[in-house]
Amino acid sequence: MTAETGTTSYVKPERKVVHSTAASAPVYGLGFIGALVYYIQFADSFWIGVLGFLKAIVWPAMLVYETLKYLNM
Repeated sequence: MTAETGTTSYVKPERKVVHSTAASAPVYGLGFIGALVYYIQFADSFWIGVLGFLKAIVWPAMLVYETLKYLNM
């Protein structure tokens, strides 16, 4: 009987580190706070306030949609 010693060498791939900066994050944050204040200010009930919070999260999408609609694209 012969025993096979199969040694397998595994080379772990190096991680690639990517550093990126999000310069638009503060702009989005300020816009979120402004939209949140606007929508909450005119809320008549709790659920309208919750809807205002959800609208404040997606305000950039609504802005782009309305802009494209205005430009007939």
